Amino acid sequence: MYSQNELDEAVAAGAITAEAAASLRAYIERQDSSSTVDEEQFRLLTGFNDIFVSIAAAILLFAVAWIGHQIGQSLGLSIDGDGPAPTGPLAVAATAWGLALFFTAKRRMALPSILLLLAFVGGVFASVAFGLVLAVGPDQIENNPQLAGIVGAVSGAAAAAGAWLHWKRFRVPITVAAGAASVAAIAVGLLVAALGDTAENSRNLILGFVLLLGIGTFLFAMWWDGSDRARLTRRADVAFWLHLLAAPMIVHPVFTLLGLNDGHATIGEGFVVILLYLAIAVTALAIDRRALLVSALAYVLFAIQQLFEQFGAVQLNVALTALVIGSALLLLSAFWHQARSAVVKPLPPGLRERLPIVNRSSVPQPAGS
Repeated sequence: MYSQNELDEAVAAGAITAEAAASLRAYIERQDSSSTVDEEQFRLLTGFNDIFVSIAAAILLFAVAWIGHQIGQSLGLSIDGDGPAPTGPLAVAATAWGLALFFTAKRRMALPSILLLLAFVGGVFASVAFGLVLAVGPDQIENNPQLAGIVGAVSGAAAAAGAWLHWKRFRVPITVAAGAASVAAIAVGLLVAALGDTAENSRNLILGFVLLLGIGTFLFAMWWDGSDRARLTRRADVAFWLHLLAAPMIVHPVFTLLGLNDGHATIGEGFVVILLYLAIAVTALAIDRRALLVSALAYVLFAIQQLFEQFGAVQLNVALTALVIGSALLLLSAFWHQARSAVVKPLPPGLRERLPIVNRSSVPQPAGS
């Protein structure tokens, strides 16, 4: 089975013509009773070898991190003597880059590429953060939110630069989301630094700021989606990971500000959560992305469970909650395409033209990725 990215690469290499690739895609689409646009395809596995290599890479990276930590400790570079050392994550980042030169650049393996990208960006972030803490002293940061915010912002900037370099070299779709997360870390770090000693009492302000960053990430994801409305190139994969990042950044602050994380929910709050989840479901249908539904799932499960408990179904509240949500999501999955059509068709033409298409047969194939 050939992925969309492999077809794009075959066209770019001159192995097949763009017309032949388009004909193959059209043929595959005709064999399916539903449009492939609604399948939200993205490349995760090319075979079991992806899992095998990912497990081996994870073991190797763990070993490298441990050895790097021991080296840093022996050199006196550990925080507080026995804490983490910047040499551990630095070794992980260097190893991940070296492995990517083969498994990503040459073998084009999907799952290992994702793992190695996360290890590289996370290693850069952690090594810079640990190095800065070591340089200024952990005691100085412990009671200084302003300095801690600056350290977080600088570490995020280093991670964003690393993500940019990785994207220029390897073009792994999740890299853009990793870079966006790093930029968000910069912004939050600068906000915490600006708030200073009042940061601990400004929880709602920080949550609101994260919500704004999530909306910005969502709009950035929609820009990538809009550049490939038929979802035939790696741009759709980039948008997928951006949506996966934006969803919790939007959902978590909203439901936390509503008080859903305090361990209980009133009947009114429960119904508000359900209405919000319905609005999220309509949005997910319109943009043809299920990440929003998954991110808000824990909150709506908790809210419905509390409602059943309020109405006296204490012994069966968990089972009834699972029954309601599970049945609803399965029905939505089974009739996703029909539900999308019902949501998208009444929208204004200008807005419809920015959303993933419902009927791909009348839209020309995009040229290039």
